[in-house]
Amino acid sequence: MDQDIPIDIQTGKLVDWLVSRHHVKKTWPKAVQVIREKINNAIQDMPEHPEIIRLLSGSYINYFHCLQIIEILRETEKESKNMFGWYTSQRMKDWQEVVKLYEADNVYLAEASQYLIRNVNYDIPSIKRQIAKCSQVQEECSKKVDECVKGSTAAKNKYASSCKKIGITGDNIQEELVGLLNNLPEKLTEVGEKTKSLKKARQLYEDFVHFVGNPNASCLPLLGYFIDHGDTTIYEWKYGEAPISIEKPNSEILLNGESDDIRNQNNNPDEIDFGSDEVQLETGEIDWGNFDAGVDTVDIDYGNEIDGVDMTSQIIVESSGVDGGVARGEEAFSLLFTESTRNQFLNELMELQGFLSQRIIELEAEDSIISMNIFTNSPRSLQYQDVNTFTEYIHQISDIIKELTSTKIQHLYMISSSPRYVDRLSQTLKLHLAESDRLLNSVSGIKQKSEEASLQQHKLSQQLKLIISRSKELQENIEKDISKKYNNRIVNLMGGLQFI
Repeated sequence: MDQDIPIDIQTGKLVDWLVSRHHVKKTWPKAVQVIREKINNAIQDMPEHPEIIRLLSGSYINYFHCLQIIEILRETEKESKNMFGWYTSQRMKDWQEVVKLYEADNVYLAEASQYLIRNVNYDIPSIKRQIAKCSQVQEECSKKVDECVKGSTAAKNKYASSCKKIGITGDNIQEELVGLLNNLPEKLTEVGEKTKSLKKARQLYEDFVHFVGNPNASCLPLLGYFIDHGDTTIYEWKYGEAPISIEKPNSEILLNGESDDIRNQNNNPDEIDFGSDEVQLETGEIDWGNFDAGVDTVDIDYGNEIDGVDMTSQIIVESSGVDGGVARGEEAFSLLFTESTRNQFLNELMELQGFLSQRIIELEAEDSIISMNIFTNSPRSLQYQDVNTFTEYIHQISDIIKELTSTKIQHLYMISSSPRYVDRLSQTLKLHLAESDRLLNSVSGIKQKSEEASLQQHKLSQQLKLIISRSKELQENIEKDISKKYNNRIVNLMGGLQFI
């Protein structure tokens, strides 16, 4: 009845089981060392045979491999038999000796069991972890490639968007920026003309201020000036008349990375060029006249008339600051070009916008009747007010403010005030393109890393198949040999390759 009961052995405790059942001795590792040395010597002289090459690859040589090698040598070394049927080949003798040492005290069972345990507990899981890591690397590389492509596209789109906000195509940043700067005066003039449409809105605000406050109070003076005259020079705003000529400071825009040092070197105001021609002064005798004390002096008449002409009427005295009608320095620039007057203009626009917004709220409130009673004695402009008209005024003001504070205009102001800003802005925009190129260049390296991981995964997968196949063969051989020792009872190695 015991013949039908299988013998179940935990694979991890197989060596201990063999020792406890006295199938092998505890000193089996020392015997294995001697056997391994003889195997290493025997391998040095082996015939060329495909089956031997297969056996020697993929795993350690064990007792069962040695049996297969002897069977192969029976064919390759059959000519070395003597008249008694013994092989005289040294190859055969070496491997037969190895097999005898293995079979002594069942050393082969202990070694084969140790190989199986190592394969199941260490080698196979290790290879699986490496395969999983390679798969993870490929997934990460795939994600990184997608991120790099998206990032590169986003950087290009950001470059195009930034150029669009400034108003350039981005083909030649510096030249396009300088071209925009040439159109700035025309743009500011257009903004000044748009301001004239706010005449009624400003008059409404002025009537309101005079009605509720000081009748002589000045209301939005700069905005009123723009409504009447547009965007003129600072000179005309100060002195009330257009200049005879305009002399703007020379602000050279540096292109193609020209440095300030080179420009200063080419235009050094401290160096005076006297030319190559020498100046020769011809001096002769000078007649200093007779300054003797006794000579009578001639009286000069400084009257107002010379030859009947009244000289006082011919003298023009210029007032200080006007300098003969020539606009120089800051006075040569327009009101919207100059930061201080531009900020004042924006402040007055927002003040007017705030007033109109407040009046809309008051008109739409429930107690608007009270508000109408308050303005009974006010000017007609304050009595007949329309919410839609106020809303239209607010939209007009918002459009003007938006134009003066747009990204394009702000960059043009910076360029005009700092010629080096063109280079800085150009470099800032090109950083987006550089980032796009960097991300695209990294894609090839990431793909190469993914391909290397894929190749490594393929090699490991082949290695895993081989070691699993060899381990199954080894397990079957161990189970058969142990079964023979127990009258061919079924032997099951548990917890091993069944879970792999």
